[in-house]
Amino acid sequence: MKNIIKIVLSLVMCFFLWGCQNQTEPNRTSTIQTQDHQETVEQDVTSKESKKISVTSNRQITIFELNDSQAANSLYEQLPLTIEVENYSDNEKIFYPPVDLTMTDAVSANAVTGTLAYYEPWTNVVMFYEDFGSASGLYELGQAISGSEYIEDMSGTIEIEAYLE
Repeated sequence: MKNIIKIVLSLVMCFFLWGCQNQTEPNRTSTIQTQDHQETVEQDVTSKESKKISVTSNRQITIFELNDSQAANSLYEQLPLTIEVENYSDNEKIFYPPVDLTMTDAVSANAVTGTLAYYEPWTNVVMFYEDFGSASGLYELGQAISGSEYIEDMSGTIEIEAYLE
């Protein structure tokens, strides 16, 4: 009877371990010990790394850390981009991504220097080089973590790429 219970428990455990191996995210090795033996299995662990983008203009690089919104992810999925940047007002630069961003869980922006945002009514991405505040339809995508002082000097064609450290 004990042998049957051991076999059933081993089969159930193998079934669960097999299910863990079929995940699609990064793998880390962990050790699982049972009463009879020690077994090493691949176990998936979700790593929550932030996404970053680099914006290059006139050989100057600004790096933005994106938030976890669908809007930020939909911008990230369009990279790399080579696109025209425009002046707008006296505190921001804008560009128009090829595809409108998904606004499902977007968070309203309270823009300060270095804020990366999306202005939904005009479907443009905004990079602020001075404080702005909030506006209806303005949603935060992320924040500059380096090079925010270069935003004001951006002109012409810019290159936007995923930034990998």
